[in-house]
Amino acid sequence: MTRRIFITIEYDGTPFVGWQRQVTGLSVQQVLEEAAAELTCGEILVQGAGRTDSGVHATGQVAHLDVPDKFDANRVMEALNALTGDHPVTILDAREVDGEAHARFSATGRRYLYRLLPRRQPPALDHGRVWHHRGTLDADAMQLAAAHLVGRHDFTSFRASQCQADSPVRTLDELRIESQGEEIHIHAAARSFLHHQVRNIVGTLALVGVGKWTGEDVAAALAAKDRSAAGPTAPPEGLYLTEVTYPTGI
Repeated sequence: MTRRIFITIEYDGTPFVGWQRQVTGLSVQQVLEEAAAELTCGEILVQGAGRTDSGVHATGQVAHLDVPDKFDANRVMEALNALTGDHPVTILDAREVDGEAHARFSATGRRYLYRLLPRRQPPALDHGRVWHHRGTLDADAMQLAAAHLVGRHDFTSFRASQCQADSPVRTLDELRIESQGEEIHIHAAARSFLHHQVRNIVGTLALVGVGKWTGEDVAAALAAKDRSAAGPTAPPEGLYLTEVTYPTGI
């Protein structure tokens, strides 16, 4: 008999090749699976809700794993936190769920935060955790332009060329820009996102922020359905997966 455990995870993506196991380097998934194997003395698959890229962080990633019945959720959380060692990965919460619940496929929504630091001086304490943008940015203009992207659209212009999704159509439920001290924060929410969608949107909105583009330019890029029509891909270090939501009861 096994228990299915959902875990909520915080991690600094800087030292990892991303969430998913790869042959090219250490991933967050590998760190957790090795810790789980040490706990249970058996091979354990840890399946995440979002496949964050190299350098992307998380404050609310969710994953599930099946463990022998003798391990309850609290024991799993405490053990994994001890066994991940010095890796910047922390289990914030763990709960037992029905065996049919799936961290990725049962999710009803995902939220991301992108942090920009628009100032000339580089960050010291937040190096690797924000996009250091040396030019000033007009957050109000960025918000007006962002309105063109909210809703259900073909986001071909904002998906990576290597994106494996069956369809480029997504519904962007929220795209909100706010000033937080020296920083500009971009909040994005949808049921699911295309590969690099948030980073490509941020790179495009930054063109608006510096005055090179208008909201109409963003609308035209969306309508073009061509990746080359939109702006550059923002760097990974400013991006955070902050929340994954599920139906009531999961």
